[in-house]
Parts: sequence; C-alpha cells; structure tokens
Amino acid sequence: MSDTTPTNPDSTQPPVTPAEAGVEVALGQTTATAGQLTIVGVREGAFGVQGSGDTSGFGGLVEPIVMPGPTPRPYGGWFDEVADELGLALADHDLPMTSAIEKVVVDRGEITFFVRREHLPVVAGVLRDEPSLRFEMCMGVSGVHYPHEAGRELHAVYHLQSITHNRRIRLEVTCPEGDARIPSIVSIYPTNDWHERETYDFFGIVFEDHPHLTRILMPDDWPGHPQRKDYPLGGIPVEYKGAEIPPPDLRREYS
Repeated sequence: MSDTTPTNPDSTQPPVTPAEAGVEVALGQTTATAGQLTIVGVREGAFGVQGSGDTSGFGGLVEPIVMPGPTPRPYGGWFDEVADELGLALADHDLPMTSAIEKVVVDRGEITFFVRREHLPVVAGVLRDEPSLRFEMCMGVSGVHYPHEAGRELHAVYHLQSITHNRRIRLEVTCPEGDARIPSIVSIYPTNDWHERETYDFFGIVFEDHPHLTRILMPDDWPGHPQRKDYPLGGIPVEYKGAEIPPPDLRREYS
C-alpha cells in the first residue's frame, strides 16, 4: 500500500521568527506598510522582569517592539499643508527642512515630526509664531525609553495644538543615554516648565537652559530615574492597616 500521508508544501520553509510575527501583528494595527516598520527591540514576558518566578502566566511571551518608519509624501489631508508651511518658515531662518527634521511619520491618523534635538527651539518657535501654523499650545512633554535602540534610547514627545486652525501634531526628539540632553522650550511654551522637570525626574533627560531643572516628584537625593526600563524592580516597604508589605524584589518567588 502506498503512503498517502499528505505532505505540507510549506514544510521546507523556515519557521516564522518572533520579529516576523510581530511585523504581521503590527501591520494589522497600523496604516504603515511592511517596508515602513522598524523593529527597535524585543519584549520578553509581561513586564520584562527576569530572575524571579512568574505569576502572570505570560513569562514565555516574546514580542518584538515594532514602530512605524518614515512616511513618504503625500501625507494626506492638511498634513501636507503643515509640512510645506513648516519647510518655508524654516527656510526663512536659513534652516533647511531636511536638516531640522529627521523624518515624518503618519500613523493612525496622526502626524509626528522627528526633530533633531539641536534644532528643537527653532522648530518650536516657528510652529508657534508662523500665522499659517499657529500651534499656540504645547500640551506637555513626556519621556519614552527604548533600551535597545542604540544611540537614541531616550525620546521626548511633545503634543502641540493649534487653536486657530484646530489641528494637533506631535514632535519627537531622541538622544542617547550617554548624552541625555535636549534643549528646553520653556522660553517658547512656559507651561512646559513642570513637564520638563517631571521628564527629567523620571527619565533623566536634562533639558538645557531650563530655568530651574530639579526633581518634581522624587526626593532630590533619589538614585536613578524610575521610569527607565532598566530601573531595578526594588522599592520600599509599605504599611497597610498594620501589615507590612516588602518591596517587590524581596517578596517570595513562585517557581
């Protein structure tokens, strides 16, 4: 009797890597194409915790961190108008658009301008003052830490709003951990004062020329910056109704 076991035509194909699987998942969640996606790291486990027992059930999770890459023109809608006006305004300051803006990303109906950090004050001033742009409000700055993105591990993210034109855009500035410095824009958007202090406190980004860059939540002598991904999982004991709960790194393990 001949062997009638069906064969899998794809059996010779190499297995799908976690990175490739992550790209497929990301494609279902974004408007970018595969060529426009960038893998900046891999997340292991639910919270990235290693060296202790897993109680979440997600200890074996391996998921790549996939970000949308640069978006080609046209961007669509009023995004092109903003990009064109920004380029013209920067030219008036003898600053080419390609020198000030590293890349532009359009994803999920939002536009992000990646600004080279040395040009951030000029770009922010133009966006605020140019009549065709008029982004009068900066809603604040927050930090992001990508430990595996070599040379650009720390990101500062600014959300700008134009009340005049009813538009919102995002600026993103990167810097390396070894030189975590970004110019302050408090002189342009004064309400960023405390936001920059908080980002410095939690991520260690030094905003140069800030009027009073000090910690805002943690004690002045607190070691490290708690929202960085490589910050240790330690803590301090917590008392609750007479019972003391030890910090996470001293709690018992589940194996």
